[in-house]
Amino acid sequence: MDYEVIIAGGSVSGLLCAREIARLGHSVLVLEEDYEIGTPEHCGGVVSVSGIEELGVIPTRGTLENKISSASIISPSGKSFTLNAKAQKVLVLDRRDFDKQIAHQAKNNGAEIWVRTSLKEINGDEVKTSVGSLKCNVIVDARGVSSLIGKDREGILQSAQYEVYADWIDKDRIEVYFDQEKYPGFFAWIIPTCTDIAKVGVAGKGINAAITLENFLSQKGKHSIVRKIFAPIWIKGPIENFVTKNIVTIGDAAGQSKPTTAGGIYSCGLGGIFAGRAISKYLGSGNQSDLLGYQKSWSEKFGHEFQNMLLARKLFERFDNRSIDKMFESVTPEILEEISKEGTFDFHTVSLAKLLGVKGSVKTVQAILGSEFRRLLT
Repeated sequence: MDYEVIIAGGSVSGLLCAREIARLGHSVLVLEEDYEIGTPEHCGGVVSVSGIEELGVIPTRGTLENKISSASIISPSGKSFTLNAKAQKVLVLDRRDFDKQIAHQAKNNGAEIWVRTSLKEINGDEVKTSVGSLKCNVIVDARGVSSLIGKDREGILQSAQYEVYADWIDKDRIEVYFDQEKYPGFFAWIIPTCTDIAKVGVAGKGINAAITLENFLSQKGKHSIVRKIFAPIWIKGPIENFVTKNIVTIGDAAGQSKPTTAGGIYSCGLGGIFAGRAISKYLGSGNQSDLLGYQKSWSEKFGHEFQNMLLARKLFERFDNRSIDKMFESVTPEILEEISKEGTFDFHTVSLAKLLGVKGSVKTVQAILGSEFRRLLT
């Protein structure tokens, strides 16, 4: 065998998977089809301090772009409320530098990384790449949403995100705009990275993301665009099987991004870590059940929360603009204070339920959401 493990895709999940496999003494190669790790920067880079600590990464000065103190949520008619985010310790990362930082960790542990090299075909233990064929024991698919496009287009939305310079950007506050006519099934966002600079984006079902974003920006006021990124996002939750024979699927390719926001640094990153540890155990034992332990670990961590996120999405997709405005009218200062104090960035469906007017303890809210989720699926 040329390598014990070959990983197709050099984003967060693939690199963290490689880090763990190499750390545990196995040979691993990462194939990245783009010319640079971290490029293009698809996501907004928003994550909690606790989340990246659990991934085993301490951001460098170059990686950390901003700290967020609040988030404003705006309805179709312009109603709004603001959540205090200080307790949740939310950061904005430079994804290019963040991915490179993880790549450095993987390399220091013994992993190899090839850029401008893509996976072409898998045939048993043989992997055909753009530079030739290699053999391995385990293949890891970490190629992102592109792996899902041919399987299920219903879970994919088109998105556009621009890096924008403008004096209407609030350095400390994320802004989220809901409008089911302009951004059906999703929203527009402003994620500040520093003074007068932000990542501004939109996504939605059946929209032309570029035109929609240009319209949004024209309404905001004078601005300059310095970078444009277009990418599909996945909102349908995890795929059924993370492991098929010797092929392991992780990150966005496994549907591990949040169905509510499509954010995945934490949930996809842990997917890579769980997979790397399970693969290493399997390489030592040869027991397929050790490989299957990866999906069990991820599901125990995120399964219930993702079910609730899928429910929240189904409920949200039923709302029209009038319903959203009415919901905003029902949000009280007490609810906002409770969410700001108790809500968590990485597990947020309890906060969503409170905004929808569901009262009670965390367990009660989760039980209500779980029951409604089962009802919607039957």
